[in-house]
Amino acid sequence: MTATWRILLWFLVVLGLPAPGGTTSETSIDRALIRMSANGNLAEVKRLLGVGAGVHERDAAGRTALMAATQGNHVETARVLIQTGADVNAKDAIQDSPYLLAGAAGYLDILRLTLANGADLKSVNRYGGTALIPAAHHGHVDVVRELLATGIDIDHVNSLGWTALLEAVILGDGGPRHADIVRLLVAAGAKVDLADRSGITPLEHARRKGQTEISRILAAAGAQ
Repeated sequence: MTATWRILLWFLVVLGLPAPGGTTSETSIDRALIRMSANGNLAEVKRLLGVGAGVHERDAAGRTALMAATQGNHVETARVLIQTGADVNAKDAIQDSPYLLAGAAGYLDILRLTLANGADLKSVNRYGGTALIPAAHHGHVDVVRELLATGIDIDHVNSLGWTALLEAVILGDGGPRHADIVRLLVAAGAKVDLADRSGITPLEHARRKGQTEISRILAAAGAQ
């Protein structure tokens, strides 16, 4: 192989383009797929998939192309990747998956795609929490509603000793969104007296934080 040919092939590999004769660098095009997915470049994602890029390759952060697309909330890119066989439960280096991140970040459309394509409702993040818990924490009302329509464990306890209800109260701001979430959790049958590791119940936390409406909702549900 001549020096000129080597230089040409090196540039093709870096760019993720097929080499003359139809050969490609699998690693190069797979990594290019991750980069283009992170940018939401749907046309380039489709092109790379068309020339053989795989959806299971990971980058230095452990991200698949679908994880990269989810981080940017690139819905159509995520849809194409899932249709091509991307794993909605594949975790990155910090134990996030497309499913878990979509729930925590409030990306409802991508969450729905993951739920329709094998999301593991029992999977947990680095804090030992299901997708429902950070969704409740961050006040993602529609995501909480969507997850409560599944078979997710409403009373799952994370590594901090908190359920979704406790996290909505302890880490929430007590405003309308968190009040709506508490209302949804109570209506779905959450255990209103399930206390934290110090024995403090959701109602007691709500009262200590001056969350009047949430305290009212919990008390009306029989919380102590």
